[in-house]
Amino acid sequence: MGQQGKHLNSIKVSHEKHTASCETEIMAVPETVCISMSQHIGAPCQPLVKKGDYVKVGQKIGDTDAFVSAPIHSSVSGTVQQITTIRSVAGGTDQVVIIEADGKQELSEEIKPPAVNDMKAFIAAVRESGVVGLGGASFPTHIKLNPKNLDEVDTLIVNAAECEPFITSDHRLMLENTEDILDGMMDIMKYLELQKGYIGVEENKPDAIEALNKAIAARGKSDVIKVEVLRARYPQGAERVMVYEVTGKTLDAGMLPAQVGVILSNVTTIAFIGQYMRTGKPLTKKRVTIDGNAVAEPKNILVPIGARIADVIAACGGYKAEPKKILMGGPMMGRAVYSDEFPIIKNNNAILVFDGPQALIPEETGCIKCGICTRACPFNLLPVSMVAAYEKRDIEKLEALKVMQCMECGSCSYVCPARRPLSFTHKLAKGFLKEAASK
Repeated sequence: MGQQGKHLNSIKVSHEKHTASCETEIMAVPETVCISMSQHIGAPCQPLVKKGDYVKVGQKIGDTDAFVSAPIHSSVSGTVQQITTIRSVAGGTDQVVIIEADGKQELSEEIKPPAVNDMKAFIAAVRESGVVGLGGASFPTHIKLNPKNLDEVDTLIVNAAECEPFITSDHRLMLENTEDILDGMMDIMKYLELQKGYIGVEENKPDAIEALNKAIAARGKSDVIKVEVLRARYPQGAERVMVYEVTGKTLDAGMLPAQVGVILSNVTTIAFIGQYMRTGKPLTKKRVTIDGNAVAEPKNILVPIGARIADVIAACGGYKAEPKKILMGGPMMGRAVYSDEFPIIKNNNAILVFDGPQALIPEETGCIKCGICTRACPFNLLPVSMVAAYEKRDIEKLEALKVMQCMECGSCSYVCPARRPLSFTHKLAKGFLKEAASK
């Protein structure tokens, strides 16, 4: 497929893929885990356990009847210490189940491969697995795989771009769990009756491209599944960018890929579905890249969901310098946290810990009207004009400038020679418009 030279605007970032050759290590079970009931877009789960209950690995400990939701399972065996609330990374409050692990890692009797013979059973199984968008979006996967216009959808795109600096967890998955990816793709294509499958991988991952092509050929599926080699540019992994680069179809803000005939999902999500359909083991652990100049031993590590950042860092040799900034996710779109007591959740793919120059926020200076930010925007928006409209609280101007089309990728902020926080201001502007519309 591909676009034969037609591409959206993009930028070249320093990839800093230090851990690309680091095989995934398995983290020892921590003394306690803190499992949030808010690990997906939509309604949070309600605890199904109480203080003093003994739980096993894979046991369902949270669920809800809400439509946009996904159940939550215990990542350890042990005793529920308490059910409480903590301050969330986003500034709100999350209900959490704190479990004291016994180190036995006893598997729940609930675990068994799902019985699936049709699409309805497949979608139900995907929900029961607890899987959500594992690339960062955390949208419940069973909803994404069951669009209202499924009869108009014919293509599956697996997003394996991983364009953020430092993060290599998806790269390692492609090398270490190649067959799981194809299993997941074949299951989805079978039950959704999709005709074509593409795996979008950036050209700076030749070993992953080779591994995938070899596995596809070994299965005799080269006619229906193809690896689409993409430019190693940012934000190649963004949903709207990926759909355009692979198919040439344009997604506006608020549109779903299914509206242009596509199901798109992160490669880790796809691989997990392949694993779950074979084993019945729900989502209880996550491969995470740990990096940054304040970490003693950067690595890729398989972490129990609910493990605290501090415990994960300890499993990587601890801090070798005082951390000045901790990010959950990448440096472009990740979220800074004020404590290493936050727990790992389903969509965490990296923890980055910076000291010194890596943590420095340059001093902002005046705009020089250079226009570099506009040339960097994938959707040809006008970042400086949107900031000016927001500062004036000009609703009509913000709407005319299409600020809601901004996906907050941070490209404009990255290239700005004045170091202005353009992308963050766009986020504020979008919030302002939503609040104004609700009145």
